Amino acid sequence: MMRRMMMILSVLLLVNVFFIQDTEAQCSICTKTASQLGKKSAEGLNSGILYLMLLPFAIGGFIAWRWFKNEKESQTEM
Repeated sequence: MMRRMMMILSVLLLVNVFFIQDTEAQCSICTKTASQLGKKSAEGLNSGILYLMLLPFAIGGFIAWRWFKNEKESQTEM
């Protein structure tokens, strides 16, 4: 069961990596402001927003992984 779930998650991750699309993380106000600054600044602002979004997801993923690991260890002790 666990192997199957890990296989499904691995396939989903690979599909996501290989078929990644260009994402736009700017809100409408940021888009208007960035378009006035120029294309290079708009791309930099978009990259910065995506970069800042990465940390909360990484922290949440680490917490979920630790919780999952601790739950698995507590079930094997019983």
